[in-house]
Amino acid sequence: MPSTAIPTTNGEGNNNNVSHLVPVPIPEPAPNFDPSTLPDASSPSLILTHPTPAERARTWRLTHPMWGPALTEKDYLAREAYLTTVPLARNGGITHWILTVRDMPPDARPVLSSCESIRKKAISVRDGKVTEGVCHGIASVFTDPVYRGRGYASRMMSELGRVLKGWQAGEEGALFSVLYSDIGKQFYAKHGWAPFESSHVAIRPRKREEGVKEVAVPIGYHELAELACVDERLLRKDLASRRDGRTHVALLPELDAFLWHMMREDFMTKCIFGRTPTVRGAVAGKPGQRVWAIWMRGYYGGLKKMEGNTLHVLRVVVEDENQPNEELVDGLRSIIRIAQHEAAEWFAQEIHVWNPPPKVKFLIEKTGIEFEFVNRDKDSIASLMWYSEGPAEEVNWVANEKYAWC
Repeated sequence: MPSTAIPTTNGEGNNNNVSHLVPVPIPEPAPNFDPSTLPDASSPSLILTHPTPAERARTWRLTHPMWGPALTEKDYLAREAYLTTVPLARNGGITHWILTVRDMPPDARPVLSSCESIRKKAISVRDGKVTEGVCHGIASVFTDPVYRGRGYASRMMSELGRVLKGWQAGEEGALFSVLYSDIGKQFYAKHGWAPFESSHVAIRPRKREEGVKEVAVPIGYHELAELACVDERLLRKDLASRRDGRTHVALLPELDAFLWHMMREDFMTKCIFGRTPTVRGAVAGKPGQRVWAIWMRGYYGGLKKMEGNTLHVLRVVVEDENQPNEELVDGLRSIIRIAQHEAAEWFAQEIHVWNPPPKVKFLIEKTGIEFEFVNRDKDSIASLMWYSEGPAEEVNWVANEKYAWC
């Protein structure tokens, strides 16, 4: 198959020298199948398997109008290939899945439905007993419009839920899998992914005011590793202290989880603006008493249709919740103002903070900055399939924030 070498950025601020090349297959036309001749969704002749590079590239081309209008088709295909090389996706971290016909040859078979899963580190705690494990984040669930209405996505998800329990997770199996539904709560709940709280605080951008000195300072790439390490330690301590008879779970806020978002952001901003951001968040306070937020910019319509452009706060951390609220409020107010400035500079229409815990929501309210609290009922519905005993609805998903999205 012919291919073209697409340069990728190194993700270091505005230093965007080509670091390596990612071969991107040029998609050839998909085989033409009459849907009426294909097996029913319940047929044993269907199989959940992995696409060839050509099948994967053809699927990316089909998804471009839905998920990639901020980029040209060429750049979108390059981004998807690039995201298979970033740290979280390397060494089998990302797996592509398709539903197809069992006995047809690769590259000559229909891709009836498709998705991908990303392996992430997770933790489960019950009455102080800690279980380390794997969570699979599911993304990009898609059915070619030609094959829609025949139940193929349902068949794929039914099989995928079972397969992921043991996928790349050792003898103990995965702890759980998550996905974020953009079609409401019912479809994925029917297949085992229970909907969880899906809300956000929405804040408007604001241009920088001259002469205003902030108590918070920007966060760049070089500060991320230390902050992620502290964040993970604090989250583990919090979970271990919960002895209420419930099971508490979380995806770990490790560095690679943040880098997945930021390297994706870098690729998009380089394509759209010709440069990449340097400010990845902001922090206020001295070590041991800090509050910080880490964010990324998401573009869905680019500069032609800016309504969906959002500065997403990936994670908000309060290092010591016992320190005086006045100090925390001052710090968070300054952090939000920096986020507002960044959102305005990078043409984001809103700032979103997903599912803020009670302490963070209280602090936001005290900052005096205008915001709207939104309960989502259709888009980005956080959903979890629990692989141990008991229903998922009885599990407490801690740190259900944007960093866990994929």
